[in-house]
Amino acid sequence: MSVKIKVENLSKIFGKSPKKILKNLEAGMKKDEILKKTGHAVGVNNVSFEVNDGEIFVIMGLSGSGKSTLIRCLNLLNRPTNGKIFVDNENIVEYSKAELQKFRQEKIAMVFQHFGLFNHRTVIGNIEYGLEIKGIPKMERYKIAKEALEIVGLKGWEDSMIFELSGGMQQRVGLARALANSPEILLMDEPFSALDPLIRRDMHLELLDIQSKIKKTIIFITHDVNEAFKLGDRVAVMKDGQIVQIGTPEEILSNPSNEYIEDFVKDIDRTKVLRAKHVMKKVGVVASIKDSPKVAIRHMEDVGISSIFVVGKSREVLGIVTIDDCLEAIKEKQSLKDILRDDFITTDEETYVQDLIPMAVISKFPIVVVDENKKLSGIILRVSVLSSLV
Repeated sequence: MSVKIKVENLSKIFGKSPKKILKNLEAGMKKDEILKKTGHAVGVNNVSFEVNDGEIFVIMGLSGSGKSTLIRCLNLLNRPTNGKIFVDNENIVEYSKAELQKFRQEKIAMVFQHFGLFNHRTVIGNIEYGLEIKGIPKMERYKIAKEALEIVGLKGWEDSMIFELSGGMQQRVGLARALANSPEILLMDEPFSALDPLIRRDMHLELLDIQSKIKKTIIFITHDVNEAFKLGDRVAVMKDGQIVQIGTPEEILSNPSNEYIEDFVKDIDRTKVLRAKHVMKKVGVVASIKDSPKVAIRHMEDVGISSIFVVGKSREVLGIVTIDDCLEAIKEKQSLKDILRDDFITTDEETYVQDLIPMAVISKFPIVVVDENKKLSGIILRVSVLSSLV
């Protein structure tokens, strides 16, 4: 996966003489001390990270941690005091005024917490706005805006006024407006924090569904650890203007880097973060559909199990057989194909543990995990599901 954004040693200090204060920061003076002695506010302190093309990279932190200051540096709404920001290997900090304008119009877009919509315009008029500024002809921009509206699930609302829409629908319009400009990078600054919990949950699912289709590079800001872990391919945790840990949700949950991170994630519902791929076990032995019942029994006896999954030529799961089934098949001169059971449960690698729990309760056999090609990836034992709860 290629790197889309690379940030190196980025700092942002607010005040009259930020460059002068930078020396104090580099010398180890703390954020609070700088504010008290100089009146300068440190928003971001020597931050470095990379964002891969097509991933959702979440920046998470409490109020005042620097996350919103940081995201505004990425499109230079906040001009960094120090550091470099590479987008597609170009340092945008060095852009001319014309280059920056082109960058903002063509490569990057922002979705705000409070929507930023125009109440005097219709839904389609709001989505067209950026295209209108760029001078796109009326019919062409209408077509583009309508397509963006369909992507966010608001087809048929083109002529409605903004005040006629719910909060969730308004945020979809804001997202559609950003998508209409066909940016490669989406900056989303706490876009769902003003929404009711149920609407917010729906927007999470909507964003993930949209992302599966458009594969944009998304930088998402939140103070909500559950939201961060649900949406992020990777998560950066900020404190006092610095990044204290970067990793996948599973890595941060399993290996917090310090006490601050431990405290941050202690109340996380692990079943909503861990997925089948994290709790499954690799299958040590399987039977081939070409095997005889006698061979299948030998495989089971070798590893001390009483049932075994049967796979086809491409390792696709065809069924399961037990020792008793095989013993009976030998008497009746039957093949494995004749005694295959299909009363087992199959899931994919991305299924959350919370969804595996009811499966584990009712399944008499291990749950089968298959990959995107329906090939056997692993199995989940009931004890594995239960142990993930603690």
